[in-house]
Amino acid sequence: QLACPLDLGCHSVRPRDRMVRGPRKHLKRLAAPSHWMLDKLGGVWAPRPSTGPHKLRECLPLILLLRNRLKYALTKREVTMILMQRLVKVDGKVRTDSTFPAGFMDVVTIEKSNDHFRLMYDAKGRYVAHRITPEETKYKLCRVRRLQVGARGIPFIVTHDGRTIRYPDPNVKANDSVLLDLESGKVIDYIKFETGNLCMVTGGHNIGRIGEIIDRERHAGSFDIIHIKDSAGQTFATRLNNVFVIGKGNKPFVSLPKNKGIRLSEIEERERIIRVNAESRGH
Repeated sequence: QLACPLDLGCHSVRPRDRMVRGPRKHLKRLAAPSHWMLDKLGGVWAPRPSTGPHKLRECLPLILLLRNRLKYALTKREVTMILMQRLVKVDGKVRTDSTFPAGFMDVVTIEKSNDHFRLMYDAKGRYVAHRITPEETKYKLCRVRRLQVGARGIPFIVTHDGRTIRYPDPNVKANDSVLLDLESGKVIDYIKFETGNLCMVTGGHNIGRIGEIIDRERHAGSFDIIHIKDSAGQTFATRLNNVFVIGKGNKPFVSLPKNKGIRLSEIEERERIIRVNAESRGH
């Protein structure tokens, strides 16, 4: 036990009584990921994502998707009322948790309003709710994190969204992508991680950019570096873990956001804004 340092006769304090119990349940707004785009003066707290298929700093909670992005609600209470009517599905399953962590490539369906979205990154690395057709809601792409052999010699793969798929195609290896049927949970097709295929960067400084894999630098004991060239002819490099293969050759397996993953320079971005403003004033 620790005695009171001021000797005021107060009760002694046990060190372990000041320890916390369990995982954290709160998230300060200033500590929230910047790609959520929360304003600093909108309160002290931010919605802390529940544990789920995507990491806390790589996901977008449903409350931010419905309230801040899609503008279906003005407050958290309204988001809760929408979700409790079981109107929102993520990857074909009804989700009623307002802090459920939706992430990259997830399909969000609101059947009552006939809206279908796929969560993708824009060229600046922010989540966008990319509107898709009802036919495209039936499948999604998953990146293979690792390939293992489990109990009784059963091979399985683990994907980027936490799925475990048993008996995959023997040609599927780590870093490849698989096309998953959301209704049955089975693999329809796969894309090998190799030069010439289309990919999207899902982490690092170049997050959100789309291009063709042109080279792979192997560094034993360190991180492999992937060199990518986008459709505008710009080349850039990133780590192997940040690369998500989305298409064979130049043909993507899923529809892409409007900018097609082309990142503009600051001068090009300024000229684009000036042009858009001039056109809007002309109308």
